[in-house]
Amino acid sequence: MDTTERSDIPALPVERPGGCPFDPPAELRERPALGRLAYPDGHIGWLATTRDVTRAVLADPRFSIRYDLLHLPYETGTVGPYPPAEPGDFTGMDAPEHNRYRRLLAGEFTVRRIRKLTQRIEEVTAAQLDEMERVGPPTDLVQAFSLPVPTALICEMLGVPFEDQEEFLREAIVITASRPGETISAEDWAKAVTDLQAYIGRLVEKKRAHPTDDMLSGLTKSDLTDQELANIGVMLLGAGLETTSSMISLGTWTLLRNPEQLAALRADPGKTESAVEELLRYLTIVPVIIRTALEDVELDGQLIRKGESVTLHLAQANRDPKYFSSPDTLDVGRDAVSQIAFSHGIHQCIGQQLARVELRVALPALLNRFPNLRLAVPEEEIVLGGTASMAGVKNMPVTW
Repeated sequence: MDTTERSDIPALPVERPGGCPFDPPAELRERPALGRLAYPDGHIGWLATTRDVTRAVLADPRFSIRYDLLHLPYETGTVGPYPPAEPGDFTGMDAPEHNRYRRLLAGEFTVRRIRKLTQRIEEVTAAQLDEMERVGPPTDLVQAFSLPVPTALICEMLGVPFEDQEEFLREAIVITASRPGETISAEDWAKAVTDLQAYIGRLVEKKRAHPTDDMLSGLTKSDLTDQELANIGVMLLGAGLETTSSMISLGTWTLLRNPEQLAALRADPGKTESAVEELLRYLTIVPVIIRTALEDVELDGQLIRKGESVTLHLAQANRDPKYFSSPDTLDVGRDAVSQIAFSHGIHQCIGQQLARVELRVALPALLNRFPNLRLAVPEEEIVLGGTASMAGVKNMPVTW
């Protein structure tokens, strides 16, 4: 491809429409279902914007999730290819390595385990709401509620002792709420990851000697090494903490911006499950994921060459009018079970059912405890967090 052709290929749009912080970039509506995309490192790959094409790529084993093959469509502050996934981090592995880890971990997401964790979510949620009520308004919803609830659950899952939770949370926030080269230096971020891996490694040793009823103890009974278990712990943390915290905060904000939908949810608690699916669709807080072709693949009338990366815009696919009428409108009564916020195929989020339970418990409990909950500052004063790879909010002052 010559220089002229390359210069005509657009980059990934990231600017959200003015006044619509939860909508995908408007430019995406004009993009084809599968079109060329210019990547910051000079790579020329593809961008998929519809649900059909996105699901087709995610279901096709000819597309790889390996870190060392990916080209990222947004600036990250780092240079050069990414290293391969470390042992245990199966989110960056293809089959058969991926399948081995996933089978072992899936055994820990049993009905019994989720039922036990559901009870714990209800207890933690009630305790945090009690504390919010005791302290009184105004308060930052992120620090007072959205972050503590999933943090307590992660500690419960991994069996982190109460006396260690403060240290654990400190390192966890650094690696999940920051990005190397952006909000934190690459060196400090790497140190936090190393410290957290070392802590989980020590925890694994304790679990092997004295197992308790938690996920990490259960995994010590497998053939996984201490290094693999430590990396799985960090992976679970990264997958389940910031994402759920952001969904609670942004989900609350979204409902407050749509008072008629909030009223409909309060009037009919039976809408809770559909409301959670709709919020997952509407927000899609992990807006893009990437796959790379392992061989030449023909798709949607295009030839994707071996080695070309395909950026899958989940947020735009979840606004596909072919599947969702009035896709830019929030409708808590909508049947949105076909949304793909948790991805699709063999790499879809392994903890998605647990995430759903957290949202089904936390959101109604918050809204019912404080019927007059509202933002304590104008919307423009709320500091959005996250990056091009994940939506989030740094603080969200609320009152009631």
